[in-house]
Amino acid sequence: MLSLPDFEAAARRVLPRPIFGYVAGAAEDNRAHDDNRRAFDELAFVPRVLCNVAHRQQQVSLFGTTYASPFGIAPMGIAALSAYRGDIVLARAAAQAQIPAVLSGSSLIALETVMAEAPGTWFQAYLPGTNERIDALLRRVAAAGVQTLVITVDIPVAGNRENNLRAGFSTPLRPGVRLAWDGLTRPRWLLGTLLQTLARHGMPHFENSFADRGAPILSSRVQRDFAERDHFDWTHIARIRRQWKGALVIKGILSPLDAAQAHRHGVDGIIVSNHGGRQLDSAVAPLRVLPAIVERAGDMTVMLDGGIRRGADVLKAMALGARAVFVGRPFNYAAAVDGEAGVAVAIDLLRAEIDRNLAMLGLTSLDDLGPQYLFNHRAPHPLHHPHGDHP
Repeated sequence: MLSLPDFEAAARRVLPRPIFGYVAGAAEDNRAHDDNRRAFDELAFVPRVLCNVAHRQQQVSLFGTTYASPFGIAPMGIAALSAYRGDIVLARAAAQAQIPAVLSGSSLIALETVMAEAPGTWFQAYLPGTNERIDALLRRVAAAGVQTLVITVDIPVAGNRENNLRAGFSTPLRPGVRLAWDGLTRPRWLLGTLLQTLARHGMPHFENSFADRGAPILSSRVQRDFAERDHFDWTHIARIRRQWKGALVIKGILSPLDAAQAHRHGVDGIIVSNHGGRQLDSAVAPLRVLPAIVERAGDMTVMLDGGIRRGADVLKAMALGARAVFVGRPFNYAAAVDGEAGVAVAIDLLRAEIDRNLAMLGLTSLDDLGPQYLFNHRAPHPLHHPHGDHP
């Protein structure tokens, strides 16, 4: 494994077609998913030379915690179907590497178990517009020791993920000959992930959607448990802000107007995201709107996810104003390929690329990055920094 994309090809050979399709798939015609990558590819670097870069560091501080690198592991639902105890695998690897990891609200391992294995893990929630359920979940999350709460706001209704259905994946999972055959053709996954999970922990449930345990993944109740999100609005954010004492982050912002709203509501940070292209197809790539959002964000911490596959992508996002970024699918693939060790390798690869590229840009610190280090292939001139060129 020489780069993050290598894990995708390896995971395709390990995972059954429906599970791989769920992770890899996006909404409808994949326009949003594909444009996430194009946005990065349209930017080139303008490096400086003859700069002493012998002493480089890539630490970043987020909400009072210093992390070793400016990237983290994005929340990914049902990761425990990709790898045995997948949510714990991802969280432990992140803690060991001193980077943030975000546990998904649609995860299959109880929040309390993950927090015990990897204290400091962030928690991401999908919330219905029901105050009683929101309040109960907040109490549970606080009792588990979570310090950073991430609320995903771009899923009022489920996305049209035709690719998942074509691959044979549905929520709930529907047992049948096709699903059984897909599992039998991947014996490593069948024995090491599915059967081991069933033998040691029983049927996986959605553990963290609400204050109490959710539906089993094979139950028709799953769809009901994910309903009522279309009632969720800014009044709920205001209520949550009054109750939640830790850092509050909103994930799924794409409009500068919503960034300004988040700031007015006392939100601590936002993640500019189109849900990896899995919700509204043709939604703008986060990188394209990042500069405009940074302008409206005030003192909030602005982060980004979507399409990041290389250290160069991390630095491009940071040059446009992101404080940190989150990476999803590649770490899921790494967990599927080799568990916690695979995730550790993926983290090290991305960290090494950032360090190498910093040196070749002529920089020793992420704080010195700015638009003056970028050239847009679609524009006739470099993206000059509004405060002048770097000396």
